[in-house]
Amino acid sequence: MKMWAGRFAVETDALVNDFNSSIPFDCRLYPYDIQGSLAHSQMLCDQGILSKEDKDAIHGGLNELLEEMNAGKIAFTPQYEDIHMCVEELLTKKIGDAGKRLHTGRSRNDQVALDMRLYTRDQIGIIHEKVRRFLKVLVDLSKNNLETIMPGYTHLQRAQPITFAHVMMAYANMLKRDVIRLENTYDLMNESPLGCGALATTTYPIDRNATAQMLAFKQPCDNSLDGVSDRDYCVELASDLSILMMHLSRLSEEVIAWCSWEFKFIELSDAFATGSSIMPQKKNPDICELVRGKTGRVYGDLNTLLVMLKGIPLAYNKDMQEDKEALFDAIDTVNMCLDVLVPMFQTMRLYKGNMLKAAQQGFLNATDCADYLTKKGLPFRDAYKISGSMVAWCIENKKTLNELTLEQFQSFHPLFEADVYEAIDLLQCVQARQVHGGPGKASVQKQIQAIEQFLESREADA
Repeated sequence: MKMWAGRFAVETDALVNDFNSSIPFDCRLYPYDIQGSLAHSQMLCDQGILSKEDKDAIHGGLNELLEEMNAGKIAFTPQYEDIHMCVEELLTKKIGDAGKRLHTGRSRNDQVALDMRLYTRDQIGIIHEKVRRFLKVLVDLSKNNLETIMPGYTHLQRAQPITFAHVMMAYANMLKRDVIRLENTYDLMNESPLGCGALATTTYPIDRNATAQMLAFKQPCDNSLDGVSDRDYCVELASDLSILMMHLSRLSEEVIAWCSWEFKFIELSDAFATGSSIMPQKKNPDICELVRGKTGRVYGDLNTLLVMLKGIPLAYNKDMQEDKEALFDAIDTVNMCLDVLVPMFQTMRLYKGNMLKAAQQGFLNATDCADYLTKKGLPFRDAYKISGSMVAWCIENKKTLNELTLEQFQSFHPLFEADVYEAIDLLQCVQARQVHGGPGKASVQKQIQAIEQFLESREADA
């Protein structure tokens, strides 16, 4: 019999039972449902609403249920409408009438809102730690490749020389912002909806501050209507995860290109690549392609939440049951991607010679050649035109700028002197860019230090 069956004269249709039930997916909330019930029953006892004997029986029964559920001894079958009814029914069977008193002063509306916040808060912490772990991998790669010259691209055309360390730190800064976004979401959502009731609290003298403190929330939600109907944190986390996945997808796209024979800048470990069923020479970066594909999946989860919520009046509506599968899927997808990307990056091999060769062949020092003339007193636009003419001549004659004789340099302009060769040396071109944020070794070392300090501050707070 349903917990709410008193109002109804006819049994619920089996199809409606299946359609209405959320137990197949909200069963993962069982630890949080029990955690919230332990706090709620303790508060009821402290307030004199529940006897100590009933509280002790409830706590004993809930802890037994938690052990049984953790051990996989309980089947979450469709006979239970949701995880909340499942826990309550099993508890009542286990301890009798005391179990029926657990729900005093609360509703499933504030119960599910609490469970989702507790679950989401934990998941933010897990993802936060995994992103920081990935950040550490990027820092290590940067430290080991401060002088690994490679082409920097705009429009997928070779543009200027940079280092592999500089590229890794670009993605490190993206992930740093992802960490901060997760922290902001955690801070905003860390308020307790327990005690909001169905929408208008309760006539019992409950202590919402006490349960908020027991459950490590900053405070109770200030408005009971908002407390049971707020799913902003679900949308915000899905947005955070979508941006994080966008960053992972962009990085994956780089790796996909770099693994190709056209680039051959890196090679993935055999443990993190796949082959072809028909072409024996193939080594495919399937992990990166899946990350790129799963990014769209997380975007879809965000859109599901936004569309689900956009037309709902206060307070709780059954539509809001749809928050769980979308958020669970986004969280599961991000966790899976981070779990596999970290060891993939730790084990990949860099072909530094190929990176350098690509940088040498792309006239990436043409800007530095123009800057050389500008520093000698020529207006930049004139220097730019001369440098462009030199590139055109080199292309026609199958040469690089570094291969020109001093006489050939001076045929384009007399300001060229022997020191031009140092000025257009690729490593020198990179190292000369010591402006804050630039690819020069000292500059990238400062970027690494900033990320390390950021990580250390998070370790201290953990």
